[in-house]
Amino acid sequence: MIRDEHARDRQFPVDGKRFSLFTIAGLIAGVILISGLIKTGDDSLLCSIAKSRSQPINGFSDMETQLRALVHYATSTIIPQQNYDEISVTYDVLRNRSPCNFLVFGLGYDSPMWDALNPRGKTLFLEEDQKWVDDVLKGAPNLHARAVKYRTQLKEASTLLNHYRTQLSCFPSNAYLRGNDQCKLALTGFPNEFYDTEWDLIMIDAPRGWFAEAPGRMAAIFSAAVMARNRKGAGVTHVFLHDVDRKVEKLYATEFLCKKYLVKSAGRLWHFEIPAAVKTTSHDDPHFC
Repeated sequence: MIRDEHARDRQFPVDGKRFSLFTIAGLIAGVILISGLIKTGDDSLLCSIAKSRSQPINGFSDMETQLRALVHYATSTIIPQQNYDEISVTYDVLRNRSPCNFLVFGLGYDSPMWDALNPRGKTLFLEEDQKWVDDVLKGAPNLHARAVKYRTQLKEASTLLNHYRTQLSCFPSNAYLRGNDQCKLALTGFPNEFYDTEWDLIMIDAPRGWFAEAPGRMAAIFSAAVMARNRKGAGVTHVFLHDVDRKVEKLYATEFLCKKYLVKSAGRLWHFEIPAAVKTTSHDDPHFC
């Protein structure tokens, strides 16, 4: 990213496997082909929300989005945030679940790719910096991105774990997000569509989490777990967490996303499939896993 702190937080190590721009273009080209082969009436590959849509599908608009992404990566010298193996994990799920509701914490150089890989679906990007949102949208105005504010700081990670274990509104049997000011890990004050949409896939690759005053990803991980457990539709919620080599990401993933739901890992990315919770959890049990 243009800003040094974003670049440091969202680039993989220099000695990691570099992701080829040609490979990205190939992935998107493959999706274009797959999208053309999927019949409009075939519900087997649709996410739960797609079945209730009533607006007509604009095939040209989908193709234009994908072609813009191809041009973007074919002419860019910037390496995306994730490497080939990491991107492939999410791509494999999108290939089977798109069109779906895809929530992405973070806005960066890979955003046009994620948008293009979910044709006819809803992809929302959440970013902590309004200026960065404005800068990215200048080059990719078709992206649906919103600036949001976090209430946490990375240096509070341990304290927040202790807080959730004693705050009833954080307990898995009671947890909710919108307006839950008592639970400091609940994401509050976000756009209505964040709360009103049932997300099929959630990618956590932000906010910043490499210095003490950064928001950290504690609240994003907790809130993803709450949304997944509160799911009303059929199927599981796919949660992808990047940078699991870092202490806080790994700690919070183990606490809230649960190792028993970890189905795949690649590089610094973990993929969880989280089912809706059976409403039998004890009200005095603070544990998610």
